[in-house]
Amino acid sequence: ASGEGCAVRVRVAGDRGFLTLKGPTVGITRSEFEYEIPVGEAAQILSTLCGGGLVEKIRYEIEYAGMVWEVDLFGGDNEGLVVAELELESVEQSFELPPWVGKEVSDDARYLNACLAKHPYREWGDYARGRVKAR
Repeated sequence: ASGEGCAVRVRVAGDRGFLTLKGPTVGITRSEFEYEIPVGEAAQILSTLCGGGLVEKIRYEIEYAGMVWEVDLFGGDNEGLVVAELELESVEQSFELPPWVGKEVSDDARYLNACLAKHPYREWGDYARGRVKAR
C-alpha cells in the first residue's frame, strides 16, 4: 500500500515475514523501518488486505569492494527488470561501482516497488530495458 509519499510493504522471504514502513523519498534517501512478523500473518495480510499489484522478486546479496549490494531479479509483471541497490550510511559515503551496474535510476520513481505494483515494467515499452538501479 502507498500514498502521500509513504509506503507499507509486507514481504514473505522463505519462512519469515516482514512489515516495512517507508517514508517519502528526498533526493535518494528515505526513512525505513522494518519489523519481522510471523510468516502466517504476513501471508494472511497479503491474501486478504492487499488489493494492489504484487511485486515478485528474488533478492541476492553480492559483496563488492567491501559493500553488500542487494540485487533484485523481478518476476511476474516485472519480469526482465534487474535492480541493484546499495544502502549507504549517508549520501556522502563513497563506494566503488561494480562493472555490472548500469544506468543510475535512483531519481526515477518508476523503479520504486510501490510504482512497480501499479505500473509494472512490462507496460513501460522497450526503451526502459536494461536499466539498473544503484542507490
